[in-house]
Amino acid sequence: MPTLEGTLERITYHSPEDGYTVARLTPQGKGYLVTIVGKLIGIKPGETLALEGEWKEHREHGRQFEVASFRTLMPATIDGMRRYLGSGLIKGIGAATAKKITETFGKYTLEVLEREPDRLVEVPGLGRKKAELIKRAWREQQQIKEVMLFLQELGLSTGLAVKIYKQYGDAAMQVVRDNPYRLADEVYGIGFVTADAIAQGLGMSHDAPERIGAGLRYSLSQATDDGHCYLPAEELLLRASALLEVTEDQAESELQLQIADCRVQSRDSFVAQSSIVNRQSSIVNRQSSIVNRQSSIVNLQSPVYLPPLAMAETGVAAAVGRLLRAPSTIAPFYRAANWPRVFAHLAEKRATHLTERQQEAVRMALTDKVSVLTGGPGTGKTTTLRTVIHLLQAKGYRALLASPTGRAAKRLAEATGAEAKTIHRLLEYSPQGGPHFRRNADWPLECDLLVIDEVSMLDVLLANHMLKAVPPQAHVLLVGDADQLPSVGPGRVLRDLLESQAVPSVHLDAIFRQAEGSGIALNAQRINQGQPPTFQGMRDFYFFAASEPEACAALTVELVASRIPQRFGFDSRRDIQVLSPMHKGAAGVANLNRLLQEALNPARPGVAERAYGATLFRVGDRVLQGRNNYDLDVYNGDVGVVERIDLDEQVLHVCFDEERSVAYDFDQLDELALAYALSVHKSQGGEYPVVVLPLLMQHYNLLQRNLLYTAVTRARELVVLVGDRKAIGVAVQNNNVLQRYSGLAERLKQ
Repeated sequence: MPTLEGTLERITYHSPEDGYTVARLTPQGKGYLVTIVGKLIGIKPGETLALEGEWKEHREHGRQFEVASFRTLMPATIDGMRRYLGSGLIKGIGAATAKKITETFGKYTLEVLEREPDRLVEVPGLGRKKAELIKRAWREQQQIKEVMLFLQELGLSTGLAVKIYKQYGDAAMQVVRDNPYRLADEVYGIGFVTADAIAQGLGMSHDAPERIGAGLRYSLSQATDDGHCYLPAEELLLRASALLEVTEDQAESELQLQIADCRVQSRDSFVAQSSIVNRQSSIVNRQSSIVNRQSSIVNLQSPVYLPPLAMAETGVAAAVGRLLRAPSTIAPFYRAANWPRVFAHLAEKRATHLTERQQEAVRMALTDKVSVLTGGPGTGKTTTLRTVIHLLQAKGYRALLASPTGRAAKRLAEATGAEAKTIHRLLEYSPQGGPHFRRNADWPLECDLLVIDEVSMLDVLLANHMLKAVPPQAHVLLVGDADQLPSVGPGRVLRDLLESQAVPSVHLDAIFRQAEGSGIALNAQRINQGQPPTFQGMRDFYFFAASEPEACAALTVELVASRIPQRFGFDSRRDIQVLSPMHKGAAGVANLNRLLQEALNPARPGVAERAYGATLFRVGDRVLQGRNNYDLDVYNGDVGVVERIDLDEQVLHVCFDEERSVAYDFDQLDELALAYALSVHKSQGGEYPVVVLPLLMQHYNLLQRNLLYTAVTRARELVVLVGDRKAIGVAVQNNNVLQRYSGLAERLKQ
């Protein structure tokens, strides 16, 4: 097979889903660039790569080297050493320091670092403290060399090898040899596809039980990414057998054992497992443990869960039942209140005039232990909340307010005038001693009423933690808009609560903002009722036609960078948020972020930047946190600004909430993405002065009423739609919301 060696210069495209990468490489000893393509997971610019593959002629992009396998090499040239040392592999050595070191020691650079690291003090301007830091970092790097080489022989890049070593330390090689599928469960950034490739490299059988078990759990995990809490056994077996290329009988046999081992859980297995004393006595061997489908623990319609989701559903239902049964400290007082007099007093003294529905919601919150308040934008939810909080505080009772995200909590505090926190901070999350919420059933919150806003964003896992921490005597008021997109995480907590009718609810539908001339509120209501938005005579709602994806993207950038700021005075980087239905395509999130970065925060001398994969981060960029990182106290959906990049220390600093700085090691940058453009899902809980939404027929599979409604309701002052009128019409008419597999409503009814 043809081989190619060279230095990786830049990454043009990288897919985090399957690792497919397009990159540019300088062949060894050559002065030109070539294009390489293939599954190149975790590679970094500056690395020296040895590739196996074949040259192919692409119809559009010309000659490319299609990579079948690769490994990283220690560089042989001075320039290669400089690039290698400055690649981010060794903490403390950035591009500038790497240049000084290689200029000082030349071709003997690596030998000096290996055998005479004390000579680093000879490097001009380095200093003893910095030299000692680099010496220690190099020594640590060499200690994992054997592990790294072993992992790289299996096709893993340096970046992923480092992550595995950080997770398991010196036991990394043994873990990988014994069961590489543990990596998919335990190491962030390594999915089943990567773990499966490692297993194949180690010679693991195609139908090995470990492989089939991992494939079943991966299929369930993928389903949770789509919002499902479980999959029916039949659908799980279909997905897993297709993924693994094994028979459904093989997948079902392993599913029984996964249930017996409690690696996954089934509704049927809760009863059936009580008859299994232990695995050794009940299962003689894998072949004889399952006689046929009829004797199966799980029937084909039975829901199959990952254990945390099964526990979360049962936990939420149990917590709601516990709260409903427990006596209230505040309900007796408010049930005896003269409500007509209370509302008349509010109207006279505070100029708070409530509709009948709002009055009903106020009474409900103060007299029912658990309740739900829903309504669209401009329907008076905030006024209702302020009234509830005022009436509580007037009698010395305590309310706590929280939302799933920092953005939503900030909005809640501004709207009500009361302190509001994220749910994680309210529950005092602590990574010490194993990640956990300090506030729980053993140490509950101290309140008489807990208000949770933006409940449409609340997934079942977080809902379980939240409800466990509510003291038995307290009330819970859940506030949200059931017509928005569901949570990014698994479950549909708000809809399940409403459908179960297990707790009282009030829906507000009278639009107050309409009287103030708000086209946003009016059009949100029209969209929700299946009518197209109107643009005639609107001062805060506009449409610009551009039906071709490239033209739509270009017009979007022009509107953000110049036309909207010039016409309305908004700040392009602070006030305007671009939302898109999808990630891919010319008018998708990824490409729009690249174009908007070029327009709003271009490269310029003296402004530090750092590439990670296909993303270039630059000081001043708006960025999005893509997962919950409890150690850093940042969460999925948090948006901040890159304030500093330290190339020597290999750290990027992001300012969140305009006051809190978080430091990311360069190997953690896969958690961040540019945020000039966001997906509509990621925008949930946020509110922006201006929303610009490209909408095209190219987005056909995602054109849904709740998506358009959610995007429009994120804007406070101005909405600009860009694209195709036909796409808007399709979205408005499509109310076929993808149903999620969730058992919570049934549990709540019970």
